[in-house]
Amino acid sequence: MFTQAEKAVIFQALHQRKKPFVIGNPWDAGSARILTSLKYEALSTTSAGLAFSLGRKDGTGAVTRAEALANAKSIVEATNLPVAADLENGYGHAPEDAAETLRQAAAAGLVGGSIEDATGNEAEPIYEFNQAVERVAAAAEAARSLPFAFMFVARAENYLHGRRDLDDTIRRLQAYESAGAEVLYAPGLTTAEEIRTVCASLKKPVNVLMGLKGAPRLTVAELGELGVRRISLGSGFSRAALTAFLHAAREVIDDGTFGFADEAMYISELTAMFG
Repeated sequence: MFTQAEKAVIFQALHQRKKPFVIGNPWDAGSARILTSLKYEALSTTSAGLAFSLGRKDGTGAVTRAEALANAKSIVEATNLPVAADLENGYGHAPEDAAETLRQAAAAGLVGGSIEDATGNEAEPIYEFNQAVERVAAAAEAARSLPFAFMFVARAENYLHGRRDLDDTIRRLQAYESAGAEVLYAPGLTTAEEIRTVCASLKKPVNVLMGLKGAPRLTVAELGELGVRRISLGSGFSRAALTAFLHAAREVIDDGTFGFADEAMYISELTAMFG
């Protein structure tokens, strides 16, 4: 097994190479073991996937920091890959909250994590610019204080909250970059040109979210040509799993048939992945 510091070095190197990498997004230890058995090089938790597994709404504060980090720790313990985490808005509005969340994330065995500028308040969904930058600066300082290279990601959430303002999104990402974020991320970009423009506007690695409905149908190679260095799926795998579950459950209760079993994996196949 690699140490946390060794995983941190591996994770940092993935962001520095020219070829983009896809970070797998498990929602629990079992899905982490499955992704580890494939060719993924690193993993990151999904806040939505965890919330769904707990029967709760995502982005509403329904999952506590303690619950999210306990889930993250179980994923760290299930794999030898570097693991980062979706840390939502840092579980608090103050810069100190974001910093403390980063420190606790490192204590849970994580080697990276993201803080978003979404407030969780539908009336005012995005933090005011100066407050958002202060929060990123505090988190970045906490990351730098750690005894290993923690890949801190700053997220600009405009597009996920109906604010399709590319200029403001880039302004925020540039400010977050200057404040010390190691990776920049604007989930919800909808065109190749938007992705290219964001990547060209920043010096540090950019993460792009794929797997959303309405997202551009671009390949890993095409995203690399646009300047992307990291590709994440967010809740994509979790939603795909729940979709298959829902189709199977509906077939049984509505049609009285069991055709879903023809496509299901054998228990022995799953057992081999968990072994």
